[in-house]
Amino acid sequence: MRGRRFDGAGGQVAQRPPDQLPGGPARELEPPRCPARGWWHERRHSPVDRRRPGTRLRSLRQRLGPSVVVWRPAWGSGGDGRGAGAAGPDNDWATNDEAIKNLAYLQLKKTHDAAFFIVERVYGERPRFSYFVGTSQGGREGLTVVQRYPADYDGVVSIVPIVNFTTLMLAPELIRIHEKPLANWVPPAKTAAIRAEFLRQCDNLDGLVDGVINNYMACRAIFAATTGKGDHRPWAARRCPNNVDANPADTTAAACLTDGQISTLGLIYSPYRFPAPLAHGVSQFGMWVPTIDPSGSGLLAGMRFQGQEGAAADAARHAHLGVLGVTGWMQRDLSANPLDFTEAAYAQRRQQLSEWADATDPDLGAFYARGGKLVSAISAQDTLASPGAQLDYYQSVLDKMGRQKVDAFARLYVLPQGNHGMTASTATVDGSGKEIPAVRLPTTWNRFALLVDWVERNTPPGKTITMTGGDQTMLLCSYPAYPKYKAGPPLQATSYSCVDR
Repeated sequence: MRGRRFDGAGGQVAQRPPDQLPGGPARELEPPRCPARGWWHERRHSPVDRRRPGTRLRSLRQRLGPSVVVWRPAWGSGGDGRGAGAAGPDNDWATNDEAIKNLAYLQLKKTHDAAFFIVERVYGERPRFSYFVGTSQGGREGLTVVQRYPADYDGVVSIVPIVNFTTLMLAPELIRIHEKPLANWVPPAKTAAIRAEFLRQCDNLDGLVDGVINNYMACRAIFAATTGKGDHRPWAARRCPNNVDANPADTTAAACLTDGQISTLGLIYSPYRFPAPLAHGVSQFGMWVPTIDPSGSGLLAGMRFQGQEGAAADAARHAHLGVLGVTGWMQRDLSANPLDFTEAAYAQRRQQLSEWADATDPDLGAFYARGGKLVSAISAQDTLASPGAQLDYYQSVLDKMGRQKVDAFARLYVLPQGNHGMTASTATVDGSGKEIPAVRLPTTWNRFALLVDWVERNTPPGKTITMTGGDQTMLLCSYPAYPKYKAGPPLQATSYSCVDR
């Protein structure tokens, strides 16, 4: 569509009289059936984009010129809590199967085909290239179009995707259910002690003690207490003497943990195994990976909720961003207590929802065969999405397709100490217990430019990327590699090399 510009700011299509349409008056067209070209579709988690809808579009036009058609939806896929979030007056949709399936996958095909019909009708021709760029919920949607609609997009960027959507919404409830006995409750007062133990055992696994956990796979293995590998007691050094917490109000790194609290941490940082496999044979949910923010996104709760021992008579029901996925999707009762959930009672529903909404299919062969390209990146210390589930999905793709084939069409990057926004900083204490200043780590890289070069110029991105931040640099490695320190300044990429676990 060289020389023509489509103004997609705010997701609106400019109206033109029929006689001003390219190619003359409007004519009847069949809906598009072929792979799309020249289309850029962004889904993001943050509602910020809806407040400043033109910003991203202008930057894209500056980089790519007027030959690229840009479209983005006006609705941000739940970034304001409506997609799968907090309870409110308009949440009846969460008990409606058609609405659930629309959010899960159907809307992706409907909006794609309808929009391409409009583009072709307005411009008289189809775009040359088609891209989908998504973050968080949009990242899951990116993987969904790769898995379900492999002919629709030439390239996909999927950032911090909420891969196993249905169990991610359930997981915070699983933690609170495990904490029904008061003895299992891990209050936020234990945050510093948990962080200190993660750093004590994992900070040096990359060859440098600097308040950064780069070797995410080795650290995950240490604290995955349910792996069944012999005498595995990662919290032994933090256990309260005689299992009695003499100072439960202690908020320092020296605070101890009771056996009940250690069992809860075992749940949070170990794979959660399903009673029966869900869609695509997935047998577990990866939960979370050791992080310097162990209380982030409500992983630790500062109060007791309805249904928990010690809760007040008027205690609130537990709620979080994805609670509608439990009370609405699974229990089909918006007034239900999510802590009443049991796997046995909802086994059939769990399977059905997983087939609709989980982007866990490891067979990306159809997308590969038609020449599609995928750039994905996750943050190993994300507390909103599940890094464990994301890492497990990466591994399942490699197991299914093999490293050589995956490298031919996909990049699977991991930012070791990153959060849900793909930013990172050092902890304020290192693995030796020494206090250090928090330093913002370099995390800037142009993922969309890499994808365009790969799709349009057949220039594949490296399996190792150099990220920037001011005059500092750092390596971004492909799963399962991590940046191992060699020698030199800690905030220069040349001081590291990407090595496998």
